[in-house]
Amino acid sequence: MNNSEISNPKTEVPKGKSLNDKDYMNALLSSLKEMVKNYATAMTEASCETLYEQYKEMFLEYALLQREVFEVMFKKGWYSLEVAEEQKISNKHQMLKQELTDLSES
Repeated sequence: MNNSEISNPKTEVPKGKSLNDKDYMNALLSSLKEMVKNYATAMTEASCETLYEQYKEMFLEYALLQREVFEVMFKKGWYSLEVAEEQKISNKHQMLKQELTDLSES
């Protein structure tokens, strides 16, 4: 692990052609991410409040499940995060503030 990465020690899995726990978790996380995106779209396009509330409930359930899967993978060292430099964060913040200002003036 280097200073530009946030991660945990990796849990080793069998190598080879057979799928292992990490492979299954990656597939599950990818599917859940896609489902959360799709439910977000469905919510915003719901034709009535009842349908919106049903989509919202499902969205929240899948979003929580996605977070749980991510946390397990992170704890096992199968998912790492990049440490962002303070300057990059500041630059991004300034850019977004400017975009908001530009939108407000329109």
